[in-house]
Parts: sequence; structure tokens; C-alpha cells
Amino acid sequence: MGCFPEAIATIFPETETQLCVIHQIRNSMKYVASKNQKAFMADLKPVYRAMSNDAAELALDELEAKWGSTYPLVINSWSRKWHNLSHYFKYPEHIRKVIYTTNAVEAGHRQFRKLTKTEGAFPNENSLLKLFYASEK
Repeated sequence: MGCFPEAIATIFPETETQLCVIHQIRNSMKYVASKNQKAFMADLKPVYRAMSNDAAELALDELEAKWGSTYPLVINSWSRKWHNLSHYFKYPEHIRKVIYTTNAVEAGHRQFRKLTKTEGAFPNENSLLKLFYASEK
């Protein structure tokens, strides 16, 4: 587990932290040779697109059997983080698309930064909330 999930669990022990699967894929592909990336991705897709956690774990085992000796660092990263990469399998497919990536959260943060970067400081929390509210109209 990484620092982020551990920090959250310290304060909110019942919380399930879903790591961004897209970020995990991008990070993994940095360590896969360009000549193997297409084949590796084809074998990785059944892991994160599986219909259930059991099917995903089976696909992860198959990925390890095929690529584990070539890319042990990548496979170990998936295995080590699996607990925090697999919570989204508990939900229906249409909800998974929102959960398994942080793109929506990052888009919101980008909009907030765009709104607030020209402001020096806010006298109180309400003035910040008013700015966000006014930007939605």
C-alpha cells in the first residue's frame, strides 16, 4: 500500500481507497519495452476490464505467468497495489467507469485552479464558495 491510502485509513479506517487504474497503467508502461507494449497492453486489458474481481485476479495471474520474468517490477507493482486497485469491481459497470480513473476529479481540480490562480487570497471560506458558485452559471 502507498502513503495516500495509509494516511486515509489512519483517520477513516473503514474507507476503501481506489487508486487510479489509468495512472497505474501509464506508470507500468514506462517500464515495458516499446516493442512489447502492444502485446503487454493486450494481456493487461483483461485485468482491469474484467467483469469481476475473481476474473481480474485470474487475468493478473495469467499476465504474471506470461510477463513476470520479463517485467517483474511491473507485475509486482500490480500485485502489491491490487487491494487498492480492485475496489471498483464491487460496483456495476456503469459506475466503474467513474471510479477506476481520477480524470473527473482532476478536471474539477483544474477548473478550481483556473478560477483561483488570479486571486491573491480569500477573506473567508464563503468568498471562495461564492466564486465557485458564480462560475457555474
